[in-house]
Amino acid sequence: MPNTDYNQYVSRKKVFEVKNFSMTGRELVKLKELKKMSDENTQPVDIGEVPTPGEPVEVPTVEATESFVDDYAVDVPDIPIPEDEPEGNVIEDDFEGAYKFAIVGVGQGGSRVAQTFWNLGYKRVAIINTAKQDLDPIDMPSENKLLIGGDGAGKKPEVAEEIFNAHREDILDFLKRTFGDEFDRVLVCAGAGGGTGAGGCSVVIEVAHDLCESLGVETRGEGSAKVGAIVALPSKAEGARVASNTKRTMEKVLGFKNLGALTPLVILDNEKIKQIYPRLPVRKFWGTSNNSVCALFHLFNRISAQESVYTSFDKADLETVFASGIITFGATPLKKWDQPTDVSQAIRDNLKKTILANLDPSTGDIASCVVIGSTEVLDELPQENLEYGFEQLTRILGQGSTVHRGVYSGNKPGMIVYTAIGGLDAPKEFTS
Repeated sequence: MPNTDYNQYVSRKKVFEVKNFSMTGRELVKLKELKKMSDENTQPVDIGEVPTPGEPVEVPTVEATESFVDDYAVDVPDIPIPEDEPEGNVIEDDFEGAYKFAIVGVGQGGSRVAQTFWNLGYKRVAIINTAKQDLDPIDMPSENKLLIGGDGAGKKPEVAEEIFNAHREDILDFLKRTFGDEFDRVLVCAGAGGGTGAGGCSVVIEVAHDLCESLGVETRGEGSAKVGAIVALPSKAEGARVASNTKRTMEKVLGFKNLGALTPLVILDNEKIKQIYPRLPVRKFWGTSNNSVCALFHLFNRISAQESVYTSFDKADLETVFASGIITFGATPLKKWDQPTDVSQAIRDNLKKTILANLDPSTGDIASCVVIGSTEVLDELPQENLEYGFEQLTRILGQGSTVHRGVYSGNKPGMIVYTAIGGLDAPKEFTS
């Protein structure tokens, strides 16, 4: 084979490499053999038909030998391949509300409040205690309960605080599991006069902030707090130690509030239960107390997620109250509504007849008033009577205040006036 033939073949072969295919290892071997033969022989060598550049070429299948594969194969290590991102841990309540609350009860009293929320349909509920005998009677799933310590605190808040500080990471993990990845606010519920609730409450508030930050629920800075509290004051008959514990606890809680790190703060006064509900049986005492505050909280949360053909009270309105610090609730049914002052009188009454702490409503700067009545009542109630009632709140709060309104048609006979006032000063017994 003349060198010119070989060179022509190679030249043409390069064209086909670019336009049609890449040369295989077997073809390279063939070319080397042809070159050797062309150098040794003068006789023409049949190399087959050489296709014209640009024409389609049928490329024969070349079966690679094992040695060839071994020479060029890449040794790929076992690398874990990420799977699709798993869905987040989302827990749903049994109702539609404006806010997805995450609730944690600390100690026996706080656990009872938390269970009341659970019974109302809130499912992001956790309870923590240092005594098994106080934890077991709470009627909630075991996965919603956390026991730390085990021997109780013996009405000594300092003992409980030490136990809670030693288990901060356990508490954080527990709250994350129980609350899931999506919620709007945390409510820490505790009794102020005992041991576990009084001592553990401040630690849990701090841990709740850590959780909110990790999930992006809040950021550091004034006005961003998404952690609130319901704190229950004991009755006066519980003794001097309990009174001392209460003052210590309230000073810590109010410290968080004053720093802008705790809102809303609801202060439940068990002493007032005996005044408002005299001769209340033992079996109903705690249930009545807890239902009074939890049901009102629940009412405002639910109503602010519903539309009204009259006047709507929405989530943004409720947020102004929740973000205002210390708040109080009230509810009064109306027996009559035909007189101009009937609604106004009901508002004054529900500020007096409350189991919440003695707070001066004139120190507040934000309020909400929601009226729920049957269709029959709303068909008869003069608008001016309603307006006069709303003006009552404005007069109580003073200049510069804001009053949000809501009027809804209810499925029960009669009419009930609900109020919420925020931005209140703390009870004087804890500030002097």
